[in-house]
Amino acid sequence: MDHAATPTRPIGQAMWRGFLGQCPCCGQGRLFNRYLKVADHCPDCGEALHHHRADDAPAYFTILIVGHLLVPVALVLERKYAPSLWLTLGFWLPVIVVASLALLPRIKGALVSFQWSKHMHGFGPNPD
Repeated sequence: MDHAATPTRPIGQAMWRGFLGQCPCCGQGRLFNRYLKVADHCPDCGEALHHHRADDAPAYFTILIVGHLLVPVALVLERKYAPSLWLTLGFWLPVIVVASLALLPRIKGALVSFQWSKHMHGFGPNPD
């Protein structure tokens, strides 16, 4: 790839737009058709988005983030208050599920936008 001829794309802005579920190019169109299904093209600017290759990375990063944020809190509360097993499961299971489901599309959007900003996987002028 000729980096001199490739226009630069702002990584931070693109990832923030992707995190919000917006097109990384224009910031107006929706990045997703459904919960985790990336649109083939932006409905506003027409940017092709079908090139992405997110694979298992969004799930991995979601588990990494949720685990590092919630597990220490759960362990501290478990040691300090020793709640019953049913109370622990009744509270932490829904919290972990909701946090994971809320974070997963945001991380996928940021990852797809990162790929777009770095001209990866067909988002650039040259095919992979």
